[in-house]
Amino acid sequence: MKSIHPQFITDEKGKKLSVVLSVKEYKALLENSEELEDIKLYDEVKAKNDASVPLKEYLKNRKNKRKHA
Repeated sequence: MKSIHPQFITDEKGKKLSVVLSVKEYKALLENSEELEDIKLYDEVKAKNDASVPLKEYLKNRKNKRKHA
């Protein structure tokens, strides 16, 4: 999103109470927020997962475990 154009609802003293956005701007903000959350979660998992296994190796090990079970 390039820019937003908020409108503010204020009280009688001019204190901002609420923000009004267009639906398009609101949806763009939600989408950006969700994307950032996904990136954050990915980074957290990636930082914890230092012992990854290639898919082919995992599937081979899983198949072998089923044979011996």
